[in-house]
Amino acid sequence: MHRRAALRAGGLAVAALALLAVTVLSITVGAKPIPLADVWQALTDRDAAEYAVVRQLRVPRTLLGLLAGTALGVAGAAMQALTRNPLADPGLLGINAGAAAAIATAAALFGVGGGTGQVWFALLGAAAVTVGVYVIGGGRSATPARLALAGAAINAALYSYVLAVMLLDAAGLERLRFWTVGSLAGADPGTVRRVLPFIVVGLLVALASARPLNALALGDDAARALGARPALVRAAVIVAITLLCGAATAACGPIVFVGLLVPHLVRVLTGPDLRWLLPYCALLAPVLLLGADVLGRVLGRPGELQVGLVTAVLGGPLFLSLVTRTRTTQP
Repeated sequence: MHRRAALRAGGLAVAALALLAVTVLSITVGAKPIPLADVWQALTDRDAAEYAVVRQLRVPRTLLGLLAGTALGVAGAAMQALTRNPLADPGLLGINAGAAAAIATAAALFGVGGGTGQVWFALLGAAAVTVGVYVIGGGRSATPARLALAGAAINAALYSYVLAVMLLDAAGLERLRFWTVGSLAGADPGTVRRVLPFIVVGLLVALASARPLNALALGDDAARALGARPALVRAAVIVAITLLCGAATAACGPIVFVGLLVPHLVRVLTGPDLRWLLPYCALLAPVLLLGADVLGRVLGRPGELQVGLVTAVLGGPLFLSLVTRTRTTQP
């Protein structure tokens, strides 16, 4: 038992080192590679030649990738535990689409093109879809298949709505066309400051819910016997998912598969215990997102591939394998 805990703690240390490495890569690698010595000089000297590129472009982009990756990874793990659905993902269940639809509506009808107002609209859309999928999927009696079908239907309808809004509003089309793919390219210090409080609160709520969520996996009666309150736990997790997905989508656009891919990979190391699963996802999900962003910048030179495209290419084969495995293991 102690050996397993020590191995898990050591794994967290390795994950933290991997996150540090990919953070350094995100700042140094791009359409214009910058030596590490020049990066350090730009971080410490305002008169450095690379100050504008490093401090005003790459550092905010990297910080946003850290925040968004952590948010999506933890939200995906919490969602899979709450719904008992191994295919649950903020993108696949339509939550990111709900945030996107709310932002498109705000941009077209109210002229909200950024700022804190966009974050609040994203949270509202994410909350509405989270509740909608849960209710349409059957609530407490929901099965993974029903939740997946409800999410797919809502996701398709909302993305059709977003495309319609963009086509009818020329200015909105120009403003949202890259955002709808999912990108870190538009990050600035203001974006990071706006979403930071929402993501921090969502992470704290999710981490605090880890133990009662473990109990909830045994069933409501067993959870009550262990001192958990199932209704309160579900409400808290829904709030956490809404905050995490809404803030990440408002800042970066709808990025898919991060919340699906990372929890499945991490579960091989930690098992289903959320007290370990969530911290691992918080460290390794931004490794995936920032790594995909760096890969998109390298492969797309002199331009770049949007990070949402790269994660879709990486996550698509895994999703197909999960669907196939789930189907073949059913009686």
